[in-house]
Amino acid sequence: MITMSKLTHFGFQKIGEHEKTEKVAEVFDRVATRYDLMNDLMSGGLHRLWKAFAVSQAGVRKGFRVLDVAGGTGDLTRSFSKQVGAEGEVWLTDINETMLQQGRDRLLNKGIVVPVMVCDAEDLPFPDDYFDRVIVSFGLRNMTHKEKALSEMNRVLKSGGKLLVLEFSKVWKPLQNLYDMYSFSVLPWLGKHVAKSADSYRYLAESIRVHPDQATLQKMMEEAGFVCARFFNLTAGVVALHTGMKL
Repeated sequence: MITMSKLTHFGFQKIGEHEKTEKVAEVFDRVATRYDLMNDLMSGGLHRLWKAFAVSQAGVRKGFRVLDVAGGTGDLTRSFSKQVGAEGEVWLTDINETMLQQGRDRLLNKGIVVPVMVCDAEDLPFPDDYFDRVIVSFGLRNMTHKEKALSEMNRVLKSGGKLLVLEFSKVWKPLQNLYDMYSFSVLPWLGKHVAKSADSYRYLAESIRVHPDQATLQKMMEEAGFVCARFFNLTAGVVALHTGMKL
């Protein structure tokens, strides 16, 4: 008897759940070396302000343990490593080894040494109640089972710990048409000429459209066990920062 795989989104396509991890990996393998440059170009540098806001809301202190999920090239790990000091820990993790290598090398070039691990956010290899803060930045929308990933992040947080999810979201409705034109015309063009992969940035635009909106993601966080869940719209909702606490 042939068992049919459950379907999930890969951008606008519907594919078997077992295929998604490999397809997302192919996207990031293609763009890893130009990832940071593309972030600057396609956001006009705004991604740095979005991440700085997330860092400010994290409230990380010396001695904290911080988990950077889908941390890629290590922007947030770099910021948090300065805040936790020698007494704390910041773990840089990603499911994509190519992206993680970029992040590790960038950090080492700046004299920053942190533990680095390839791992799946849906099955985190850490004990219960271990971290003071968990953050995932522009990674949740690529995960097949977002509910499972959120539950895992809740599991590894200490009581009183905080989750931060920085992600593309639902833009302010009057800007939707302009945003669509930019997303489906300009982004693939940039991807083609800078990262040599128009398809990767077409996937980016599509993955944003099928990602849960602000209210839906807030509800998902609450269902995963987080309390005081809320969100901040940034740049008219192009991006939202979601936060929640573990009791």
